[in-house]
Formats: sequence, C-alpha cells, structure tokens
Amino acid sequence: MMQMTERRSRFPKWLTDWELYMLLLPGLAFFLIFKYAPMFGIVMAFQDYSPFQGITGSKWVGFKHFADMFAYDGFWRLLRNTLLISCYNIVFYFPAPIIVALMLNEIRREWFKKSVQTIIYLPHFISWVVVGSITYFLLNPEEGLINQLLTHSGMHSMPFLTDSNWFRTIIVSQSIWKEVGWGTIIFLAALAGVDPQLYEAAVVDGAGRWRQLWHVTLPALRSTIIVLLILRLGHVLDVGFEQIFLMLNELVYQVGDVFDTYVFREGITGGRFSFGVAVGLFKSVVGLILVISANWLAKKAGEEGIY
Repeated sequence: MMQMTERRSRFPKWLTDWELYMLLLPGLAFFLIFKYAPMFGIVMAFQDYSPFQGITGSKWVGFKHFADMFAYDGFWRLLRNTLLISCYNIVFYFPAPIIVALMLNEIRREWFKKSVQTIIYLPHFISWVVVGSITYFLLNPEEGLINQLLTHSGMHSMPFLTDSNWFRTIIVSQSIWKEVGWGTIIFLAALAGVDPQLYEAAVVDGAGRWRQLWHVTLPALRSTIIVLLILRLGHVLDVGFEQIFLMLNELVYQVGDVFDTYVFREGITGGRFSFGVAVGLFKSVVGLILVISANWLAKKAGEEGIY
C-alpha cells in the first residue's frame, strides 16, 4: 500500500486524476469551437469581405466600416432605441424575478409552491414566434381579445400594435411574461442557502416578516443580484433580434428599429457582411467597457464582483 501511494505521488496530479479532466473536455471543446474559434472572424470588420476570396484574400480597409456606421444618418436613432429598450428591461424586467423569488420563498405549502414554479417556468420554453402570435391574438385592433373587451365595455379599441407609444411597453411586457419564471431559479437557489438560524435570531429579536425580508433575505441575495446586473450590462446593446423583428412594422419603425434589426437588414439581407461584423464588434466593445466599469464600481463598494 505504501509503495502504491509513493508511485502515485511521482505522477503529476492531472495524470492521477485524469478521469476528472476527461469530464472537462466536452465543455472545453464547446467553448473552443463555438466561442473562441469564431472570434477569428472579427478581422472581417476591417476588410471588404468577399465570400469568393475568403477572409485571407479579402481587401483590408481598416476602420472604413466603423466610419460608415457612425456616419449613418440613423445611427443615433438606433442607439437611442436600443438603449431605451435595454434600460426599460433593466428597470422593469431585471427586478421581476427577484420579486417573484421572494414571494415564492414565503410560500410554506410545498405542493403549491412547486405548482406555481412549474406554471411560471412554462413560457420560457415557448418560442418568440408563438409569443408574437399570442400578442397579436390579444392586441389585434379588430379581433384582439383585449380590444373586444374594451369595445364591449363601451370604450374605443386601442391600436396597441401600431402605436409607437405602446411598442416598448409591449416588448418589455413580453420579456417579463416569458422569462421571469425562469429567472427565479438562480435567486431561489441563493435563498435556499440562507442559514435558518439567521431567521430564528431575527424572530428572537422581535423582527416580523418584513424586517426579516429586509435584514436577512435581501442581504443574502445582494451578491447574486450584483453579479447578474454586471453580466446584464454586458448585453446592454443586445435587445433580442427575433422578438423585435416579429413585432416591428412600418408604423413603429422609428421607435423599434435597433442595432440587431439594422445588422440583419444591412449585413445579411444587403450582403454587407463586413459592415455587420463591424456593428457587432462595436456592440461587444461597449458591453466589455460597461462590464469592466461596473465590476470596478462593485469592487470599490466592497462587493466581490465577477473577477
């Protein structure tokens, strides 16, 4: 036995625990193939890319596509629309899973809690095409369920789908309905790790349910909330192409056209692949700057941050 232990100690640790490292390979291969390898395509943003010549044979044009992007007449409109929808999502959608998780955490009947969780998880697995169809069924000016209720109540029907004042509200509402249940998973996991003795001590000190929520539950979620908020800022210019594209029409174009739909229109449909990559790289750089800045502020505030 002693000789076997000495023999194992002579080998590097990665050789003695090779089974564990084999489990790492599928995840590592996924990131290398689908995340890091495609980054080589970033050079297209600095080329006049031609599918026939390929990346290595295309002409190098430097920052021409970035200059064209900033010179575009509708650039600031795209930036405003994207930032507004993203900010609305942060203000209204981001806190929604936290609130729902806190409400679920207060439910004491386990069967009822699991039933509610299952129901609110279901919309996450519905595609945006189906969500768009449901929205059309509810808000259609002529045959929509909500407008029919308004008409039967003696009120005028509302042009929800064609009124630019309602577009961002509909987009944020769709995101909340579809993803709020799925977003509670992380917060419920964090709440499950709270020491029950903290609540017992709070009860001994005379704290009610609201005091326990404010002084025990929310502090336990603080680090999780900060980390998720930092990561969310990295996607501040990503508002979801499929959702916006399905709800976009000519009457709401001025408030609904965002970078994602612009890239699809110019880069894919228009065949300007290098220009589309340049816009995508711009979005990524902005997201990286925001993540680094938010993480730095979190560190200054005494939080752990993401690195």
